[in-house]
Amino acid sequence: MDEPSSTPPSAPAPARAADRLLAVAGLANARDLGGIPYRTGGTTAAGVFFRSENLDQTTRAGWDQLYAAGIRTVVDLRQPGERAQDSQPRPDWLTTVPVDLDGLENTAFWADYWDNGLVGTALYYLPHLAAMPERSGAALAALARAAPGGVLFHCAAGRDRTGQIALLLLTIAGAEPEAIVDDYLETVRRGDQRAVASGRAHEEAESEALCRSFGTTTEGAFRTALAGLDLPAVLAAAGITDTELATLRSWRQSRTA
Repeated sequence: MDEPSSTPPSAPAPARAADRLLAVAGLANARDLGGIPYRTGGTTAAGVFFRSENLDQTTRAGWDQLYAAGIRTVVDLRQPGERAQDSQPRPDWLTTVPVDLDGLENTAFWADYWDNGLVGTALYYLPHLAAMPERSGAALAALARAAPGGVLFHCAAGRDRTGQIALLLLTIAGAEPEAIVDDYLETVRRGDQRAVASGRAHEEAESEALCRSFGTTTEGAFRTALAGLDLPAVLAAAGITDTELATLRSWRQSRTA
């Protein structure tokens, strides 16, 4: 009989962003945040946190696919006026928690970011976190407090408001910075698919040109936000409790080593 190998089995390779995509009819930018490597080894557990674009284009089959993925709560980061434009009801099994991440009533802040298009880039992340940390705090608290089951968060395109919360969530969990960047860039790479699914123009070239006019790139703006994030200061200003922080840091008690 052959002797058992003394070499331990290799750990599973972290899931690339493209491999974490959810096949959901009507959506082009839905993915599981499971399989992302931690700085200390291991990966985030699948089936816990998800991100996507607006769910209003989801078909009946798509809702069944979201249910099968284990999603039971949605944190909707859009403004009330955006939510009011939705054309279809959401299923009874789904709990939606609205969190207006923008805070448009802060007109002094948005004067520097809305009309010039910077709201569609990561250039506004750190200033937004400094001016209105409680907005992101409310979103993170909703993710932590959600009832059992998978939790999906989304905005309109699943790009920048969703990207800001994903940046915070993954940083809290201790994810590898390059994996955080790659997750953001997956939405950028899916610009064509997002444009087709939403019936809107492809805006990535315009966003890239805008970032270059400010001396950076789409990727560079996100990297700057990630590198410049003072997480303890943001969490303190956002009012995140120790219990909520522990829940997020442990990936809702599902952290894999």
